[in-house]
Amino acid sequence: MTARVLLAVLAALQGVIGVWALLAPQGFYDRFPYGGTPWVALLPPYNEHLVRDHGAGTLALGVVLAFAAWWPGRRLVIAAVVSFLVFAVPHAVFHTLHLEHFPVLDAVGQQGAFLLEILLAVAVLVALPRRDRARSTSEAPTAGLD
Repeated sequence: MTARVLLAVLAALQGVIGVWALLAPQGFYDRFPYGGTPWVALLPPYNEHLVRDHGAGTLALGVVLAFAAWWPGRRLVIAAVVSFLVFAVPHAVFHTLHLEHFPVLDAVGQQGAFLLEILLAVAVLVALPRRDRARSTSEAPTAGLD
């Protein structure tokens, strides 16, 4: 899988989550991720402001990741992925430490989803072409990943 595809997958995931939480915060709280066990509701209380803020921030990350997939300059890709990881890693750590109310299958599913997202982001960084130092400092914004 190319780095551009991985970026697009990450962007799509963040976009769906972000739009849902931003536009339908109560539904996101009550039903995320699929309507079975509501993962967000297992960590009460509901707070519309915080759910909408989470949605807006997640959507913003999705937009930046989409730009990086569409316009894959090395610096933009690195900035987008590192920003995503700055969000995703502490988010995953928090949830890892708060699994006491989760059924086992949901706990495993949630942790697997976090791990998958983080591994996809790291894979993008690993897939970046290696450049010599002189060339990378004068890189054109559209120098890409293809």
